Amino acid sequence: MTFLKFNAKRVEDLYNRYGAMVYNLALNYVQNVEDAEEITQDVFLAVFENLDSFQKQSSHKTWIYRITINKSLDYIKFKNSKKRWFQFGTKMDSEIVFPRLSDFNHPGVMLEQKEAVVQLFNAINSLPQNQKTALLLSKMDGLSNSEIAVVMEITLSAVESLVFRAKASLKEKLEKNKHDLQEPN
Repeated sequence: MTFLKFNAKRVEDLYNRYGAMVYNLALNYVQNVEDAEEITQDVFLAVFENLDSFQKQSSHKTWIYRITINKSLDYIKFKNSKKRWFQFGTKMDSEIVFPRLSDFNHPGVMLEQKEAVVQLFNAINSLPQNQKTALLLSKMDGLSNSEIAVVMEITLSAVESLVFRAKASLKEKLEKNKHDLQEPN
């Protein structure tokens, strides 16, 4: 029993240290408070279950970042597969059930900025997975390129390339959206 208490205490300490980081990164991926909270719980459950097998080849921070990215991407895949499954509607108790789409419930976005931020995150969400991850870690979490390389387990030059391509792609997508909005019907 003392082993579980010790392990739980270590997880509690890690949660107190990294809980906000995990939540914010998950929120950047899913843009929904409830989903980010669920991912945060999943991350720390995984931390609890795997803490004894942690290899210490990296810092706890890097390890937890990696778990958060994986859990966030898994959650998005799960939600997308549910969307496809329910796209045509499925009868359950004589009712058609459709998935709950993200309502872009993000506490850091003021109402008057919501439309612009939704467009930005739609563009970010359309990026390839590695570009999106590198961009979020760089611009939203403020990690250095060397820290991102460790988290993503890629080279420094690969990180630089991913961030550069992500920014160029975002610029192109946002300019296209702006142009499309300005065109008369």
